[in-house]
Amino acid sequence: MGTLRDRFLQLAERITTPLVPADYLDIIDPLRSGTELRGRIVEIHPETRDAVSLVIKPGRGWRTHTPGQYIRIGVDVDGVRQWRAYSLTSKTDRPDGCIAITVKAIPEGKVSNHLVQRATVGTIVQLDHAAGEFTLPAAAPSKILFLTAGSGITPVMGMLRNMADHIDVVVVHSAPTPDDVIFGGELRMLASQGRIRLIEKHTDTDGMLSAAELSDLVSDLPERQTWACGPTGMLDALEQHWNDTGIPERLHTERFRPTVVTAGEGGTVTFSKSATVLDTPGDQTLLDAGEAAGVLMPSGCRMGICFGCVAPLRQGAVRDLRNGDVTTAVPGDGVLIQTCVSAAAGTCDIDL
Repeated sequence: MGTLRDRFLQLAERITTPLVPADYLDIIDPLRSGTELRGRIVEIHPETRDAVSLVIKPGRGWRTHTPGQYIRIGVDVDGVRQWRAYSLTSKTDRPDGCIAITVKAIPEGKVSNHLVQRATVGTIVQLDHAAGEFTLPAAAPSKILFLTAGSGITPVMGMLRNMADHIDVVVVHSAPTPDDVIFGGELRMLASQGRIRLIEKHTDTDGMLSAAELSDLVSDLPERQTWACGPTGMLDALEQHWNDTGIPERLHTERFRPTVVTAGEGGTVTFSKSATVLDTPGDQTLLDAGEAAGVLMPSGCRMGICFGCVAPLRQGAVRDLRNGDVTTAVPGDGVLIQTCVSAAAGTCDIDL
């Protein structure tokens, strides 16, 4: 004879079929413990004409972050779940437990434009835990240079908002115009308070900042540990300059990766560990396809319930055959998928 709780759950499942009670709990409390980590957008703050800060209340499984780290956000855009990484810009000890990311819309950026133009308070987003090594050491150096351009200021703002006041900090930031400086008002306030020395370069009038100019702008450059974030061309030039100067160990960089993944029906699947490449139809599960090709595939219930078949999607797109949702990933994301209920939605690489 089962317990009263077991009998209640069995009755609840019969009443709610084809859903289960947990589905209704997700509707009532999507941030509850024991579910996939989610967050609710609770505030939206415009920063510039094409950038906003989103304040997110994370679910109860959230762990705190280190300033400078990023978080992966899963957003449903036109029926496709897209994952993108954004730097955390909030203080780590907010009394309300919220976190914040700052998003700049980029041309053809499906997720960034969606978040900047269409996100609303109350929207539920998928979350992953914070990651990344673009952070200050536990014992911060006495002299720091932050060198940023465009949205590269976002991880640096996460550091500045959590940093002790006694550190000697220079911030050199490039943007097209004064109005395009993300966090412009806050940066200028920090400078007026003497907490940082701020050097703004407005590229529409000043032109692009060259690595050779830095020695004139920051006279003690070789003495400073430098954290740089911005476009690839800028970072390449800085790394070359620091190498030529003989102090490459004093430069720490963060590179944002452009991500474009197009979903389709079926596609070429690579099982990377076994070096197996298959062309699969859109209605064949990755589990079935891999097993048929002799790939060692972990599995369990084969119904999407036990999560015994979970594997990392290294890159590409897959479709959940239960509901049609598409999940995408780019190299380094490590998104976990269930192979027993997922099919290829274009070229994809599975870490099996």
